[in-house]
Amino acid sequence: MSATDQFFNLLMVVDDFFWGHIGFSIVVIMGLYFTITSRFFQFRTLFNFKKTFQELHCSKGHDDQGVNPIRLYFASVGGMIGLGNVVGVVTAILIGGPGAMVWLWIASIFGMLIKYAEIYLGVKFRVKNDRGGYDGGPMYYLQQAFSLKAIPFVSAILLCIYGVEVYQFVIITDTLTNTFDLNKITVIGSLIALVIYTALGGVNRLAKVCAVLMPGFMILYIVMCLYVVGVNFGNLGSVLTVVFESAFSGHAALGAFAGSTMILAAQNGIARAVYSGDIGIGYDSTIQCETKTVHPERQARLAIFALLSDIIVCTMSMIVVLITGLWHKTPVLLPSEYVATALSLHFPYMTYFMAVFFFIAGFTTIIAFFTVGMKCARFISAQWGEKIYLLYGIFAFSFFSFFDQSKVILIMSLSGGLLMLLNLAGIAKLRKHIEFK
Repeated sequence: MSATDQFFNLLMVVDDFFWGHIGFSIVVIMGLYFTITSRFFQFRTLFNFKKTFQELHCSKGHDDQGVNPIRLYFASVGGMIGLGNVVGVVTAILIGGPGAMVWLWIASIFGMLIKYAEIYLGVKFRVKNDRGGYDGGPMYYLQQAFSLKAIPFVSAILLCIYGVEVYQFVIITDTLTNTFDLNKITVIGSLIALVIYTALGGVNRLAKVCAVLMPGFMILYIVMCLYVVGVNFGNLGSVLTVVFESAFSGHAALGAFAGSTMILAAQNGIARAVYSGDIGIGYDSTIQCETKTVHPERQARLAIFALLSDIIVCTMSMIVVLITGLWHKTPVLLPSEYVATALSLHFPYMTYFMAVFFFIAGFTTIIAFFTVGMKCARFISAQWGEKIYLLYGIFAFSFFSFFDQSKVILIMSLSGGLLMLLNLAGIAKLRKHIEFK
């Protein structure tokens, strides 16, 4: 076994332990705490969506700089809804079984208030910058939470690592290369150039790109998945029965599926919820702090709707793989092939469509994360941060493009886990500053 394989095996052991014990507990406990103390604020907000969007459209309470709040919603969704919702969540089923979907719902519903809290603090403790916008996020509210100055810098460094979204980059390059028989080096170079161009435009350019791409992508994908569910509607009842039963009892081996326990289902469901929804990571806080509104609670409420959008897309991806029976059939496919195969049973030319689809979904996430990484790099060093980060991004995107997809996601999972620990510790200390209104 090579040194590289040994390294990734070690990462897998650490990742399994973290999400099976530490991450699992923290997300549920803190989410439950905020849910109870806020009197189920996420549900009250979802049922009163008209108030949220009316307040954000109102010019009263807006600053003279920053980005339109609704555009930032699409920037947020662009970062959350991507290949993690189409590919990453499928790995939760393949490893943890159908019950992982229930745990993804639980983590996401509780996670709505964790995201609300981090965005609230990001807007509350933001500072104006010299680019016509704001700087905020975990680096800034962690300064308020801890006297140790190294903690915000560690958070910024981890966000820089997390900001180079190598997992989705690998999936896009593999898909485009294999589908259209393109030169892989050319694909990698072209995609890196597009990412850097968009990221250099800052959050404002990111918001414009996501506002154009995301609405159509979300609607088309959901409609296609609903069609597949409708065609296989007779199987839906039995599928949902298996989903809820295996969530709390595990699932025996079936076909190509090796079987799972309740702990394995919970571990994978919660880990993928955190990854696909960026719960407690700090990405969303760094983006949303650029809002024009001066009321933290108004922008923070949008996080609840953004995470609802994330849950819907994740659920659609998991349902089509379950309802078509592909999750336990042989031969075993790559994680990126399951949804495409399920849709190809009902739609023609899906190989080419999914290649374009993966590009749009993944590209919005990659540029959103990289934009956050650039802001964090400037926090670390105003003079050299951006330049060094651009070089790091080019290297990391290129280097990891030649690794297996299942190995690369470990980089994102572990860096996200460490970020979550720091951010949730800071949120817990600053919980008295958060108002649910």
